[in-house]
Amino acid sequence: MNRILLAAVLSTALIGVGATPATAHGRDDDVRFATYNLSLNRPAQGLLREHLANPDVDDVYRRQAHNVAEVIQRAHPDVVLINEFDYDPVAAKLFADNYLAVSQNGAPAQRYPYRFVAPSNTGISSGFDLNNNGVIDTTPGDQAYGDDSYGFGVFPGQYGMVVYSKYPIDVHAARTFQLFKWKDMPGNAMPTDYYSPEEQAVLRLSSKSHWDVPVKVRGRTVHFLVSHPTPPTFDGPEDRNGRRNHDEIRFWADYISPQKSRYIYDDKGRRGGLKPGATFVIAGDQNADPFDGDSYQNAVRQLTDNPLINAHTFPTSAGAVEASALQGGANLTHQGDPRFDTADFADGAPGNLHADYVLPRAGTKIVGSGVFWPVQADPLFRLTGVFGTEWSAVNGFPTSDHRLVWADLALHRH
Repeated sequence: MNRILLAAVLSTALIGVGATPATAHGRDDDVRFATYNLSLNRPAQGLLREHLANPDVDDVYRRQAHNVAEVIQRAHPDVVLINEFDYDPVAAKLFADNYLAVSQNGAPAQRYPYRFVAPSNTGISSGFDLNNNGVIDTTPGDQAYGDDSYGFGVFPGQYGMVVYSKYPIDVHAARTFQLFKWKDMPGNAMPTDYYSPEEQAVLRLSSKSHWDVPVKVRGRTVHFLVSHPTPPTFDGPEDRNGRRNHDEIRFWADYISPQKSRYIYDDKGRRGGLKPGATFVIAGDQNADPFDGDSYQNAVRQLTDNPLINAHTFPTSAGAVEASALQGGANLTHQGDPRFDTADFADGAPGNLHADYVLPRAGTKIVGSGVFWPVQADPLFRLTGVFGTEWSAVNGFPTSDHRLVWADLALHRH
């Protein structure tokens, strides 16, 4: 739908439902899955651990960490994927212990006894000139090094991921696909006229990684399929990042289909995808909107239009509708419904987008969902804000330019 909103629509949004549920889940067998790109990446290796180890220091870094922890506490997911958390198992524990398990501004403390973290391709030198500037940059710390890495990052592990869970994680059965090579995906979209044959031979598909994290929920296994594809921007006419984003998203579409997943291999050499009938939830910042933005060939529709996935309804927020109307710019020309937006981007281009998803298997009932995006009249607006406010942290927001997205799934006991 067109984003030119009538005043009556905006008025409804201003008095609409709150940003997050105020009560616990509706039924005993509901499980809340969430994804949150919380921008806890830091500009230097080890800095995140330092910040999380000393929560009482008052600076913009710690304030951001307290704020994103409060967002998670107010949404109280049972299982949550965190995007843009620098790879560091110690830092992952510190965030759980020093922030999530400690009440922030009266929000209920959240304890996650289980977590999963693994290496990321970000900031790992490829040894090749992947940005074609004539120089192979192998010294961490700058943009050029990031461009020549397997995934963009100015040091190894920047912009990594972590999964927190209140339910046990079967770590031994978890699968990671950090090393899977792009060339090994049949019919891939790699721009072979841009990359040399030597580069094509080594390039990895995942800009961070793809993980299959088995969560044990009341006698059944739920495969939490998580990733964070590269933004389909910051490239040239070859659209190397847009094409990679497309295939990173395609990976899960193939993985959940036994007929298409035979080519897949994990980091331990095990081949194939999910077994037929397995329960799964796909989650992450996909960096792709079904209708707007710069994605290659409507990349995320490989998931949202997939008959194996329940994508009949998406989480919504009143704050996204309000932001679209008030910010204007590119938002006014978008085709997608602003209720579904999950990211507050530059209003000149691309505007706010639907970029973050929690997508269960078809047949799994979604009994509730939402996006943590409060309207300005909501006291919790201080946790999201707008770019450049006095609440700004290192990235221009008090938390992140993305919003936490959650879905309550009816998972009956097996």
